[in-house]
Amino acid sequence: MTTRIDTVFAKLKSEDKTAFVAYMMGGDPDIETSTKFMSNLPEAGVDIIELGMPFSDPMADGPIIEEAGIRARKAGMTLSCVLDMAANFRKSNQTTPIIVMGYCNPVHHMGYESFATRAHAAGVDGAIIVDLPPEEDAELRAAFATHDLALIRLATPTTDADRLPRVVNGTKGFVYYVSMTGITGAAFSQAGSVTEQVARVRDASGLPVVVGFGVKTPERAREVAKDADGVVVGTAIVKSLQEDGYDAALELVRTLADATHNGS
Repeated sequence: MTTRIDTVFAKLKSEDKTAFVAYMMGGDPDIETSTKFMSNLPEAGVDIIELGMPFSDPMADGPIIEEAGIRARKAGMTLSCVLDMAANFRKSNQTTPIIVMGYCNPVHHMGYESFATRAHAAGVDGAIIVDLPPEEDAELRAAFATHDLALIRLATPTTDADRLPRVVNGTKGFVYYVSMTGITGAAFSQAGSVTEQVARVRDASGLPVVVGFGVKTPERAREVAKDADGVVVGTAIVKSLQEDGYDAALELVRTLADATHNGS
């Protein structure tokens, strides 16, 4: 079965372009604004949307995304609301992949099978569960397989040759390469090794490799796009939406998308 994710990467590859993946926190700063922002991302050049699921203890998130999650939760955002956002988006867009990203606790609380069923019905294409390692995701992976959802895993600079096969085994859609050790929004590290690391993960997985964490500027996005199959920007977009406003944030997305598409 060819998925929306597969279709996007195949199309961009035929055009010699790199995918631009935008992260946004579901419900930030409020559900209405967040829903509108999400609906306009494809027109701004976004190829894949990462939709954040707010959580009370986001251990991998830097302060900007952590604060976005706090605002979203204060605005009434829940996991069910995130799935409702995806379903609303699908009313007008059937092609742009949606990847929900967050932590295991809310998903476990909903129930893996229930979450997979509802995510599929909402038009979600996959999920990145940051704190669920391969050794513990068999139940969720089985539920996802039933509903044709991609469970996308993370590889990092510290994922060695012994562990990498375990990380990529069962991964679908793409592999998310975390280009630094630390939290989201921190400084980009080991920049010189990205070329080598992307090639290593791609060879091991046979899947597109998307690079994120620490990519903040169009210049950096363009540079990473030369090696990666996709580039993720999150913190810079979340920060702009909060500090500069809706229109400025959308313009930043356009600039980042252009840089990514023209960098490969």
